[in-house]
Amino acid sequence: MNPLKVLNPVNILTQLDRIDAEPPSHSLDRPAALRRVMAVLACVCVCLLLVHYGKYSRNLLLILHWLGGNLDQDYIGALRASGWFELAGYAWWSAVHLVGYVLIPVLVIRVVLKQRALDMGWRWGETHTHWLGYVLLVSPILFFVYMVSLGQDFVHHYPFYDKASRSWVDLIAWECLYIAQFIFLEFFFRGFILNALRPAMGANAIWVMCVPYLMIHFPKLWLEATGAILFGLFLGVLALRSRSIWGGVAVHVTIALAMDFAALGRKSGIPDIWWPF
Repeated sequence: MNPLKVLNPVNILTQLDRIDAEPPSHSLDRPAALRRVMAVLACVCVCLLLVHYGKYSRNLLLILHWLGGNLDQDYIGALRASGWFELAGYAWWSAVHLVGYVLIPVLVIRVVLKQRALDMGWRWGETHTHWLGYVLLVSPILFFVYMVSLGQDFVHHYPFYDKASRSWVDLIAWECLYIAQFIFLEFFFRGFILNALRPAMGANAIWVMCVPYLMIHFPKLWLEATGAILFGLFLGVLALRSRSIWGGVAVHVTIALAMDFAALGRKSGIPDIWWPF
């Protein structure tokens, strides 16, 4: 499949028709399809609620406060004194994404859908045959990243972890948490939602996936939220054509690292020590 054709807006309907005509699209009868859609979208609702309201570090503080009160220990004070307070908050943030975007969907896949999670995008599939499509998708975004990185607001916003430049341990730990979150996100949207709904809805699973994917971008700038529609659509097509989430992971990670290192290069710079203490 020519990647230029996959990403060409003129041919997008043709690509969707091909996905719709190939198995496992529309492989379920009407009652089974109805139950499949109900189970998957109910899971999506629960997971999005959990991630949205559970990801904030204040929930971690509530748990530590409760544990400290029961055991007469000041866990919050100890965490602040350790110098890792902010990073612990991001570890909580990433862990909540793991639960909401991976563990709960995997449970539904195994128990309700009676399928293997491995078959929902975790394999490499034919990602290598669509590499040009992913490069074409990420290239204009990297140019936009360069342009916005010249502004002062960008420097103040990235990286999210303020102590990323303190040491290599800080930077590596932060980027691992950040990258893990993108893997979880790609599995949820381009792995679970697409592959679980495709037998019931065919190519329309892509459009269903695009709606919650757009909505998680609402807290961001309107231009980024608008771009998420096309970004989600093209990544959805490529994910089903390649039968893998890893191309989308590579795109997200490339953009995220470019933004972080562009910001670091303009302010505090790359760390020059290994350990912060």
